[in-house]
Amino acid sequence: MANTQGFILWFTGLSGSGKSTLATYIAPILKQQGCKVEILDGDEVRENLSKGLGFSKEDRDTNIRRIGYVAGLLSRNGVVAITAAISPYKDVRNEIRAKTTNFVEVYAECPLDVLEDRDTKGLYKKAKAGIIKNFTGISDPYEAPEKADVVVKTHEESIEQSAKKILDYLKKRGLLA
Repeated sequence: MANTQGFILWFTGLSGSGKSTLATYIAPILKQQGCKVEILDGDEVRENLSKGLGFSKEDRDTNIRRIGYVAGLLSRNGVVAITAAISPYKDVRNEIRAKTTNFVEVYAECPLDVLEDRDTKGLYKKAKAGIIKNFTGISDPYEAPEKADVVVKTHEESIEQSAKKILDYLKKRGLLA
């Protein structure tokens, strides 16, 4: 029988930590289990729902609240809303958790030196050189979750291991059969 219970699978972590990679890996697995799934990618939402917003704390908070609002609408209508946005501030993540049911926070943890090595676009290098301003983790803060529901260590685990951790947690919570 199809899973009709919606929930939010909220990936947070620095740029390059593997949020979008994990989101796109786990989505078809959830679909195979009968879930309706929608991925809300941070860059896509910024382009389509938050155009014109900059990268000040207020603008970032507005963007994340918009993602949270859409994810909440989807989840209460039986959809698994997977978000993959840095969402750097824990107060806004906690605000969204408090406003929604079945919120699952997944922290894609990865050390900065590994992220810099993975960085094919050279964003970290540009941020350290001052070319990119307000870059999360370099010139702007990232507040790691203190009590994430699932922590995946993307520098140590394979994508399969990280996905298994997440799926096991969803089963334990009763969100998946």
